[in-house]
Amino acid sequence: MSLVASHQSVAPHATTILAVQRGSEIAVAGDGQVTVGDVVMKHRASKVRRLYHDQIVVGFAGSVADAFTLFDKFERQLDQHQGNLLRSAVELGKEWRTDRYLRHLDAMLVVAGQGQMLLLSGDGDVIEPDDGIGAIGSGGPYAHAAARAMLLYTELGAAEVARRALEIAAAICIYTNDQIMVETVNVAEEAHGAGV
Repeated sequence: MSLVASHQSVAPHATTILAVQRGSEIAVAGDGQVTVGDVVMKHRASKVRRLYHDQIVVGFAGSVADAFTLFDKFERQLDQHQGNLLRSAVELGKEWRTDRYLRHLDAMLVVAGQGQMLLLSGDGDVIEPDDGIGAIGSGGPYAHAAARAMLLYTELGAAEVARRALEIAAAICIYTNDQIMVETVNVAEEAHGAGV
């Protein structure tokens, strides 16, 4: 199975979101371009957000309004399940797949926290990448390939790998720009904050 998510029922989304794990750090990066058809409407949109007391980082590709609906639903699941990332993702996947309204939402999510990274789609997919790299959106394959090479051949940290991989994707994908936002979560800090 490819680790670059491609939602079967819709075309690739016009953006790039990349998550990279190296050691105890997971970085989620997103570009800032908002495109309507073939027109760039905004250059510095925030497609990466922190949820659940800043412990979970979420990035989206797809319709902005649909993504905000999913952010809200996912945050409710996190609250209901005391921040348990996997359980909240599975429950959102079930709701997303079975609810008549949610089924039509056109977005995908990358979620990270608690040492996990997951890709979520409207087909009910909850995928944990094997290689510590997850990418969605139209520039996802480019960013994924660049990140994989950097993880293999450099000692760069997760945040720097994510940023540089998005810069490479922006140079290739017309729907991705170089206005990059990166958020990180640290597994050691989360464990310490949880009293583990």
